[in-house]
Amino acid sequence: MPTRSVPALEIKAPDLKFFSEWTAGSKGRAVSTTMAFVSILRSLLKDPAIGKLVVPIVPDEGRTFGLESVIRQVGIYAPEGQRYTPHDSDMLLFYREAQDGQILEEGITEAGSMASFTAAGQAYSTYKIPMIPFYMYYSMFGFQRIGDMAWAFADARGKGFLMGGTAGRTTMLGEGLQHQDGHSHLLASTIPTCVSYDPAYVYELAVVLQDGIRRMYEKGDECFYYITMYNEDYAMPPMPEGCVEGILRGIYKFRAATNGEATVQLFGSGPILNEVLRAQEILAEKYQIAADVWSVTSYTELRREAIATERWNRLHPAQDEKKTYIEAALTGAKGPIIAASDYMKSLPDVLAPWLQADGKCRLVTLGTDGFGRSDNREHLRRHFEVNAESIAGATLSRLARDGKIKGKKAQAALAELGIDVEARDPARA
Repeated sequence: MPTRSVPALEIKAPDLKFFSEWTAGSKGRAVSTTMAFVSILRSLLKDPAIGKLVVPIVPDEGRTFGLESVIRQVGIYAPEGQRYTPHDSDMLLFYREAQDGQILEEGITEAGSMASFTAAGQAYSTYKIPMIPFYMYYSMFGFQRIGDMAWAFADARGKGFLMGGTAGRTTMLGEGLQHQDGHSHLLASTIPTCVSYDPAYVYELAVVLQDGIRRMYEKGDECFYYITMYNEDYAMPPMPEGCVEGILRGIYKFRAATNGEATVQLFGSGPILNEVLRAQEILAEKYQIAADVWSVTSYTELRREAIATERWNRLHPAQDEKKTYIEAALTGAKGPIIAASDYMKSLPDVLAPWLQADGKCRLVTLGTDGFGRSDNREHLRRHFEVNAESIAGATLSRLARDGKIKGKKAQAALAELGIDVEARDPARA
């Protein structure tokens, strides 16, 4: 009978200390999570233990992702070597192909790149060589275009990292409908073995990458990762104490209220976390409303854990009921919850069943439902109502509905914040 043989994997994942350069923050320098990932990838390729097993894959956007230094370091695989003179041959970081190149550059073909990802991701079983593929691509051109291949990869128990670059409906500015992704995390959530994260800061990315290598290649878990990366530059803070578990489980408190006990909880993901932090300041300074800010790194992982916990409770009625992680994390956190991300509202909405109080859902969701638009980030975020002013306005409106402030005060605040209350719904515009 046919059998599937999986040898014991003898890989030791780099310790989190290996990533200390990226968990320490950028010291005020503005960088993107994409650029930081390339820096991490370059170091992983140099690692004496696992460097030779790393397989960088890119369909066409090598320069878009800043891979020039990696191309110079390890070269692009070409079985016959470089048989032409690249147009940038006079540059230090030129387009270098070599017979011993390590990067798989597949041209403009997501299907071909996914085929390479599949070959490398199954090599631990097929060839008994545990390869660690990192496939970098525009996030819009992933699950939407090669969904069947991603499902087949999961069914074959493939391992590796899908790195959805230039992510987000408003962060991937100026390229409109075709490129701006606001739904890949929803598509990824349909694949049982796909572990997905939407990190805002480089230290979150580093923690997820380290744990992904540990889980897949040291522990032997049969899963693969989808991680979104962004092309927006901003200062990266150092990793706060005690947040590693929260990053991996899906949520942790990033900044507590600075003006008293919080009566509102603000959720943020990806670059929109920066808008949430600005909204926290607006609420405190203009309206004397204290809010806690939470970084939500994975709605999908939080939902899966909540479903698993509910199942356990259902099957063990004679034992003490367990709390879901999201409920335990929010113990003592008062007031409504305003969640904003660069993805569709249905992504945060998956947590609604576990965010109840007095028979009423605490969750107000802001997201980027609708088609992409060609404009700058400021205008796009105002259009999709995920900018700081919209987050603050949604908070005040909910507080008015909850009877915590007067409705007329909230209405006046919307005008003060520059929110057009008669604007067309962006989800239908």
